[in-house]
Amino acid sequence: MRKNIFAVCDLEVDYAYNFMDYLNQKKNIPFEIQAFTNVQNLIAYGKENYIELLLISGKAMCREVREMDIGKIIILSEGVHSPGLDQFPSVYKYQSSSDVIREVMACYGEEKAVLPVQFPVLKKTTEILGVYSPLGRCLKTSLALTLGQVLAKDHAVLYLNLEEYAGFEELMGKGFDHNLSDLLYYVRQESQNLTVRMNSMIQTINNLDYIPPVQTPSDILGTPWKDWERLLDELVMHSSYEVIVLDIGNGIEELFQLLNRCRRVYMPVLNDAVSVCKMAQFENLLRIWDYPQVLSKTVKVRLPFHVGPASPEKYAEQLPWSELGDYVRDLLRKDIE
Repeated sequence: MRKNIFAVCDLEVDYAYNFMDYLNQKKNIPFEIQAFTNVQNLIAYGKENYIELLLISGKAMCREVREMDIGKIIILSEGVHSPGLDQFPSVYKYQSSSDVIREVMACYGEEKAVLPVQFPVLKKTTEILGVYSPLGRCLKTSLALTLGQVLAKDHAVLYLNLEEYAGFEELMGKGFDHNLSDLLYYVRQESQNLTVRMNSMIQTINNLDYIPPVQTPSDILGTPWKDWERLLDELVMHSSYEVIVLDIGNGIEELFQLLNRCRRVYMPVLNDAVSVCKMAQFENLLRIWDYPQVLSKTVKVRLPFHVGPASPEKYAEQLPWSELGDYVRDLLRKDIE
């Protein structure tokens, strides 16, 4: 099944091709990307191929393009109002490519979210990896972020933080317009084309996509297992991600079922007496509740001493090149073997 066409038309050659290169690097974009630097080539292409989504500069927009059969047209604006284009949504051209894509997907999603459910994405199987520990202060989130970024070098990877307190606005040094709470709202509403909605929320760090975590603990604690299950099913069936990394906290309803959905669970452990006793209690509980298979897919890891940068905003993006990054690469290499 061929992907839908996402065409970009801008008369500024460098911008058009740089933007196309960025899109092609984003392995999760559920479109085939086509870039054009003149309107004539766009029109000729459109006569032979159906364009689902067109991002076109205001200067390139013309009557012939209006008359084409195109699913959705969005104007790439330079900040100056273009007469006669009021009926089309627009995004500002001179911002980061990731911000442009997020706004484009938001515009596209508002319309497409009400359409019938999409077909499954043709891809390799989606692998779900969990990072969890019943212990605190064990570098669990650092491990999950490192794992995601290392894998994202060669795969389309999505990181989801499922903790009550993740501190991501402070960690990343910026605020987020949308987060996991919004996505869970659409899950509860049983919105169609959930992954289209999700694409308007995606943030990126070192090619690793992530949805900002919840700001209110009750959004984790109050989410029933059926909603988590539906979200994972949607991601597996309808997203282009090859790997989903779950950073799992203790507030998840049916925690053991979630761990059981993972192909592998990486579990940071500590050597002190109290930590050993807590781990023993956790393992006994898995057996009591009839989830011994979770133990067989769990890899206990004793993480190396890790010194991060002084600035919290630089911490996450520098993880792949830290002692922890070397440890994770070795861990994955052994896992493959």
